[in-house]
This record gives sequence, structure tokens and C-alpha cells, in this order.
Amino acid sequence: MLDVLAGFIGELRAAGLPVSLTEDIDAMNALRHVPLEDREAFKHTLAATLVKSHAHRRAFDTVFDIWFSPRSLPDGEPIIDPDDDLELAEWLERALAPDDAATREGAVKAAATRAVTRYAGMEDGRPVGGRYYLHRTLRQLDLDGILQRLLAARRQDADHELSDLEERLLADEFRARLEQLRDQVEGEIRRRLVALRGPEALARTTRAPLPEDVDFMHASVEDLAALRRALHPLTRKLAARLGRRRRHQHRGSLHFRQTVRHSLSYGGVPAELKYRHPHPSKPEILVIADISGSVASFSRFTLELVHAMSSHFSKVRSFVFVDGIDEVTRFFEDTDDLSEALRRINTEADVVWADGHSDYGRALEAFWHRWGAEISSKTTVLVLGDARNNYHAAEAWVMAEIAKVARHLYWLNPEPRSYWDTGDSIVDQYGVHCDGAFECRNLKQLARFVDHLS
Repeated sequence: MLDVLAGFIGELRAAGLPVSLTEDIDAMNALRHVPLEDREAFKHTLAATLVKSHAHRRAFDTVFDIWFSPRSLPDGEPIIDPDDDLELAEWLERALAPDDAATREGAVKAAATRAVTRYAGMEDGRPVGGRYYLHRTLRQLDLDGILQRLLAARRQDADHELSDLEERLLADEFRARLEQLRDQVEGEIRRRLVALRGPEALARTTRAPLPEDVDFMHASVEDLAALRRALHPLTRKLAARLGRRRRHQHRGSLHFRQTVRHSLSYGGVPAELKYRHPHPSKPEILVIADISGSVASFSRFTLELVHAMSSHFSKVRSFVFVDGIDEVTRFFEDTDDLSEALRRINTEADVVWADGHSDYGRALEAFWHRWGAEISSKTTVLVLGDARNNYHAAEAWVMAEIAKVARHLYWLNPEPRSYWDTGDSIVDQYGVHCDGAFECRNLKQLARFVDHLS
């Protein structure tokens, strides 16, 4: 068992989870107090001692299911009713329909096993990953069609016409049940792959980056959803850190008069020094973001993070551009829903003035002529983008002018540093005027920079 646990914890570290030696020992000690045959208690005990972030729980569950999966293949195809000759789609609907959770849980698990047997087409020795088998199975199941049939059946059984709210709640409930089915299908595929290949080999092929390590430039739709879920706790963490740091900034210069006055209570000995307490000011942030093409996701997440922490800045103004530029601060001021603000930016911002390809020089020049006079010595300017200018004029003099009047000027680039100044990238032409140019490919690097702002 110790060897299995050591391999499991090693795989967690390989997957990116920060598991310390102390937490490793804590997990071993905690397992002494739970029955090892109780798989759920065993799993939750390990999670409680080894997982520090909710964003890491899915990665933990995947590694656990691989490492502690049953090592044998199913003997036969499970059924709910031996006399039931229904097609698999109807059989699945019947499994998902019960409102009793306990009844449904067993039915959904059996349905998942039967679906994998019928549709996955798994073969021993075939070098195909679990995602392929999962996609193949789910495509055959047609979960969207099952959802519509479940809703239609429930409407037909209702004794009154369902209101819009009831329809929405019912749809959400059935989607949650279908997600349970999907998880069961994925778990069944994983269990069979473990039996065929062993946990070590399977774990190497299923490793995926944690949400905070996902590259903005190559994030899938699923990755972007995980990034949004990880953004909110990260925002709270950074906001708390910035507030704490501002409250505990350096104590200021020596206040000689108060020190001497206070020394009278010690017979004239300055035993307790007094200081002038500073009043740290909040920075004023101005963001200029390229929202074209592949850098759009990076810019959106940066804008969302900065505006979510706006209470820690005296003022936040946002500008977005492609080959034209527009101020979009108004979209964030009109709503508390940052997603709605970002949606309006995508649909209403006036950022395409010519052919719709990035033109940093044109956008920066337009920004300077229209808003440059509003930058002051209190302003920290952030420029977000890959600086791929499609071989247009750089107009780097604008960055030099901004640097003269701004408190700080930073460039955040979502591309790997090794790609900078290759092809049509002109990062260095702009970066030479900045206080720093930072690689910000993922949430972890972005959070590190926001922390630097304080």
C-alpha cells in the first residue's frame, strides 16, 4: 500500500499539484483512522490532506480514479431489467428519469458501463487515449437529443403548463444528470484503460495542465470554462493580498518631535521611536488591450481580473483595439456582471477601422492624440498584446511619450518569450520604452504580475 500511495502522490506532483512532504506525511497519518475498504472515505481523506485549491480537485479525482481503479475488466454487460428489450437511447432515458437520487445513481452507472461496452470500441494494445473513446461514446449517445426527450416527457406528464422558470429549472436538473452520466462514462473508460495498460502508463497520457497553467493562446472551450471558474477565487486572493500589503506598507520616516516628546516618560531616553505614518495611495490603472484573434482570450481575462479588483485601484480605464481603438470603461460601469461587459465589448466596441487586422501603430497613435493628455504621474499603463503588427508602421514614439508622463508603463505578452521579435512581432521596439515587458501566458503568470503592481 505504501508503494501505491507513493506512486499516487508522485503522479499528483507530476500533474502540477503542489504536494509538500509534510502533506504527504499528514495523508499517511490520516489514513490510519479510516477503513481502507471504504473507497469514498479513503478518497475524501486524501483530498482533505493533499488538495489546497478547488481548481485542483478535478485533477486529483482523475489521478485517484486511475491509481485506485479496479484492475479487472467487466465480466459482462450490466442491465437494469433482464426482460427489457429497449434500444440503448430509450434505456438511458429511463435510467436518467427517476427523481430518487439513490435509484438513479445505480441506473446511471449501469447505463454508462453498457454505453462504453456498446460504443467505445476499446482494443488492447491500441495507442489511443481516453479522450478519443469518450468522444466516440458520447457522439453515439446524442446527449442533446436525450435531454430534449426527457423534457418533452416531463411536460407531457405535468398536470399544468410549465412556466419559463420551471422549464429552466427542469432543464438545469436534467443537464446535471447528463453530466453525471458523462462522468460515469469517463470513469468507466478510465477503469478499463487501467486494466489494459496499468496506472503508470495511463497517468502519463492523461496529464492535463491545471487551470492556472492553461495557455491562453491555445485554450479549448473546456479550458476557458475552467479558467473562468479559477479566476474568481484568484481575484479574491489577490485582492486580499493587495489590501494587506497596502495596510502594512513601510512605517514611514522618523518623527523626531514625537520621539523626543515621548522620551520624557523614560527620563529623556528615546526608548520608543515614533514614525510618520504614510498614507499609501491606490494606483490608477489604464489598460490598452489588443482583442484580435488568438490574443483575445488573454485580453479578456486580464480585463476581467483588473476590473474585478477595481476597488483596490483609485481608477480603472480600459481601451481595446484591433486596427482602431475605443474606450470601453463605460461597459464595466454600466453593470456588475463582468461577463456582460465583455460581451458588449465584443459586439459594440468600435475597433475595426480598416481591414480588421492588428495595427498597433495606428491604434497607439490614435490613443495618444485623443487620450494621451489624460495620463498623469499617478497612472500605471498596461498594454496587452503580442505586438504582432502585420508589418505596419510601429509608431513606437507613442510608447516613449507615454513613458515620459506615466508613473509606470508595462507590456504584457501572452506569447512565449522565445517567440518575441520573430516574424511580424516587434515587442522590443515597444518594450525598450517600458518599465518591464512580461510573459503572461496563463493565470499563474498573470496573477504574479498583478501582485507586482502593488
